[in-house]
Amino acid sequence: MMKQGVLIGLLLTSVAAIAETDKPHFVAKPSSKSVLGKTVSNNDKHNTSPSTGVTLQQGEKVYHYLSADGGLVFSDHAPQQGHYQVLLFDCYACKPQSNINWNTIPLFTAQYQQQIAMAARAYRLEPALIRAVIHAESAFKSTAVSKTGAQGLMQLMPATAGELGVSDAFHPEQNILAGSRYLALLLKRFDGDIALACAAYNAGASRVEQYNGVPPYPETQAYVERVQILLKRYRRT
Repeated sequence: MMKQGVLIGLLLTSVAAIAETDKPHFVAKPSSKSVLGKTVSNNDKHNTSPSTGVTLQQGEKVYHYLSADGGLVFSDHAPQQGHYQVLLFDCYACKPQSNINWNTIPLFTAQYQQQIAMAARAYRLEPALIRAVIHAESAFKSTAVSKTGAQGLMQLMPATAGELGVSDAFHPEQNILAGSRYLALLLKRFDGDIALACAAYNAGASRVEQYNGVPPYPETQAYVERVQILLKRYRRT
């Protein structure tokens, strides 16, 4: 508990020089260039999760469970017996052809109230914005993992999580504090423009600067639009 408290305290008080570093959260445009030391495949339908090593078809599930000897296992097959968790591998709000009606989909208004309030106070963010981003990123699934390896409620890449002092990206409080801190840095970088900050959260700040606006990637454009819809709805709750 002492170690956990120290880590969370560091998230609240330390100042990391990452404002000039892109978050390699979602590779909206396939690239063969290295992102923080990891090579991104040009084939967006076949990916190996950096956190699991499992080769995936887009939209496949990965099963997370303990082996008989107590080791952690990530597999594309469910165990024959015992408890397991299903890890999801798609950005919830990034599919341009999604059939979800974002104006009527049920909201998550009760989950993680204390953690979101803490992050909002620490980084001077609207609680509604934090909640909208969590909804868009993971649909409030704390065990969610994207096909590129982003983890937890606000889908932190391992390298970014490490820069933010996170030891466990699946721990809700650590994840929300770190993701909110990064979002606050992006808002500062883009003069408080929520659309641009969210686009940078999704596709990378340098791409937003390259296009001087939301990049022309269908996934990123869909993501930004849906975060804005969710934000308006959460503001009314």
